[in-house]
Amino acid sequence: MDFNTGYQLYQEGKFEEALAVFDHLIIREKGKSELHLYRGRILTRLGKGELALADFDLLTELEPYNTDFISDRAVVLHLMGKNEEALSELDRAANLDPRNPYRYSSRAFLKDRMGDFQGAIEDYEKAIELDPEDAVAFNNKGLVEEKLGQKERAKRSFEKADELVGYKPTQKKDDLPAIGEKKSNEIPQPKFTPVNEPKKLTAGHVWKTLKSVLGNEEARKEFSGFVKGLLSGKKPKNS
Repeated sequence: MDFNTGYQLYQEGKFEEALAVFDHLIIREKGKSELHLYRGRILTRLGKGELALADFDLLTELEPYNTDFISDRAVVLHLMGKNEEALSELDRAANLDPRNPYRYSSRAFLKDRMGDFQGAIEDYEKAIELDPEDAVAFNNKGLVEEKLGQKERAKRSFEKADELVGYKPTQKKDDLPAIGEKKSNEIPQPKFTPVNEPKKLTAGHVWKTLKSVLGNEEARKEFSGFVKGLLSGKKPKNS
């Protein structure tokens, strides 16, 4: 058994088998960060929040200033219903990594889920300030603006997202999609929402994906928050 075997099983969604590999590797190589990272992510997908949190606790003890570990830990806390603790962790990540727009997008998603819509908009605006070509942040800001009844602002946000991904609708609709309808979703929603993984994606693939979703009103409503995880593999601009 080696790391590549476990990682491949993880990528294929064979989480129980992947877990067995990483359990074995951790016994053999105690304290190795990447092993605990992927075991924590696997446990999260299996809905084993307390066990996943133990791995992320260890990771943040080993590397207390690693903002990726902090953010992953925050996701687990959120999925366990510990939103205030999760928000505190995302605050810490943003303070440590203030030039990374993803830190603000992640925190905005959580604030939205917690009902702090104005706080979410402020964080999306900060993410956009740092990355003016972030179509996902514009789209998600529009979703929150809808919840506040700010129809015109939401419309402008959606139009900017469409412009950035190159989407040109064949028919213009003045009405925004209805709130609360069941829509399709890019990210599946099992018992525990998947933690976002860094992925090696080409720019073309990313924008093709965004175009297909942001340009479809039926998909737009549920396309939110951690879809930014598709881009989480890129490094902060100042790093």
